[in-house]
Amino acid sequence: MGEFDLLARIQARLPRPGPRLLLGSGDDAAIVAPPGGAAATSVDALIDGVHFKREWSSLGQIGGKALAVALSDLAAMGARAGEAYVVLGVPADLDEDGCLELFEGIAAVAAPTGTSLAGGDVTRAPVLTLAVTVVGYADDPEELVRRSGARPGDALVVTGELGGAAAGLRLLERNPERWSRFEPHSDSNLDHLRSAIARQLEPRARLDAGRALAGAGATAMIDLSDGLGGDAGHIARASGVGLRIDADALPIAAAVAEVAAAGGREPLELASGGGEDYELLAALPHERLEEASRAVRESAGAQLTRIGAVVAGEGVEIRLPGGDLLAPRGFDQLR
Repeated sequence: MGEFDLLARIQARLPRPGPRLLLGSGDDAAIVAPPGGAAATSVDALIDGVHFKREWSSLGQIGGKALAVALSDLAAMGARAGEAYVVLGVPADLDEDGCLELFEGIAAVAAPTGTSLAGGDVTRAPVLTLAVTVVGYADDPEELVRRSGARPGDALVVTGELGGAAAGLRLLERNPERWSRFEPHSDSNLDHLRSAIARQLEPRARLDAGRALAGAGATAMIDLSDGLGGDAGHIARASGVGLRIDADALPIAAAVAEVAAAGGREPLELASGGGEDYELLAALPHERLEEASRAVRESAGAQLTRIGAVVAGEGVEIRLPGGDLLAPRGFDQLR
């Protein structure tokens, strides 16, 4: 496999670029004509054995996940997707066809999200590694939502359902041979478990929901990559407030109770601390809640659930139905 032959084959498979990309992959640098307003830029890296495992993921799924989790950061800002730059670290056991399958997975996420694959790099690496830089846009800097704007009295809301990706990860860890297969199954009772697997292997970036929440006046927002408990703490610290979450209000994915019971854990613990759901947690003025729910439903086809409130103080409290507190937990890359 030659580097330049591989790059030429990759370039031939890239989706049609957006109007801002004047010069894409194939030169020393990309040339982009940004619109007026503001740009948001984020970088994510995925490494075999840390963020995914090739034994239970197809190469297309790995590529798609790499771009989706990077775009999720733009969703959390309320930005429109723009360009992506992909650095691929190729291990010795990945051939040219495998690299192309991986980029086809990236392209499958890029096309429907309006993301232009503008460039990147290819290098040898000890294990399969992808580093993805994404750039998104807004017409005005004030349209981009930070973590630091939550105010006491705001409602705390979350999109979609929680815990599905964590449940899917545990299924894969227990029986990768069974659960990494996505062929249709005649037993509809397994649909909720297969949905959890999909949440782990094929996450979606809530770009439409992020823009809808930004347009409805979200004061702070974050994507739930490391777990509700941990990510809520980022908003609390950045905004200088406390977050109070009602555990019985959490929209929990159907598979969580079954998977948690099999592993001797509580469903709420898995749903609040598992991570990789890539849903959006946002603070909203109370009077904008109905508008935001309608906008998220109409633009993204997703539900918006009120799960608590922003209060004066600090930290995150997750209150159980009986009045006890559930310790807020999240994933830490270095622990």
